[in-house]
Amino acid sequence: MAQAVVQTIHRDTALFYWILFPITVVMILTGILRHYATVLMQPTPKKQDAKAVREQRSLARGINLRSNASVLSPQSFQARKTYLISSFHSGKFLKEPENKGKPPPNPMTDPAGMEAMMGMMRGNMAMMIPQTLIMSWINAFFSGFIIMKLPFPLTIRFKSMLQSGVATQDLDVRWVSSLSWYFLNLFGLQSVFTFLLGDDNAASQMAQQMGQLSPTVTANLIQPGQDPDKVFASEAENLEVMEHQWILDGIEDRLLKALA
Repeated sequence: MAQAVVQTIHRDTALFYWILFPITVVMILTGILRHYATVLMQPTPKKQDAKAVREQRSLARGINLRSNASVLSPQSFQARKTYLISSFHSGKFLKEPENKGKPPPNPMTDPAGMEAMMGMMRGNMAMMIPQTLIMSWINAFFSGFIIMKLPFPLTIRFKSMLQSGVATQDLDVRWVSSLSWYFLNLFGLQSVFTFLLGDDNAASQMAQQMGQLSPTVTANLIQPGQDPDKVFASEAENLEVMEHQWILDGIEDRLLKALA
């Protein structure tokens, strides 16, 4: 049985010191600088209005009731459900009850909406500008270099990811180009940033993206430009059509069946 031919490329050892190591160090330093730049650009937290906080927390209360309804008895759930539905429909929790039924304000003229959009723009600029400069630097000085070989086998599907900037069809998929090493560092340094800067850092791009895709309950549930009255009406409808199932319903029979 014929053995597979091992592909060997003789590389200068200086590639490690002049390409691989500098790219890694620059990526780490850029992430640290981006973190502190983001912290410095954050505006001073303003004292929130009590009515605005009540509006947000009341909506979160309805969501939490639907999420944790199974731990409540039918009487307790029904009492909370009736109270929240009537309050949502009456506009009891609205920040500005006199504006009920009126169209929502334009987010471009709303100070809160403008502040949120400016904060998002500053965060995106702090992420895009450094990465654009680093990628231009790598394309200008390190384009086309093969810098390392992975010690484990990979399928051909990884070739386009690991050999960006090297148009060679016969090259083994385990060889990594300088541009691909940049992308691997871009998405693989989260643990390093967590170790250096802590869990809540602005250098981890994956953490920022996940935070945008899956906001927590403490985030603003009513975004600028939304009609709070319609949001409350939608949540009241969700509570009305919800079927309650108590986790302790029939617990005696289930316990006796388990012990039998």
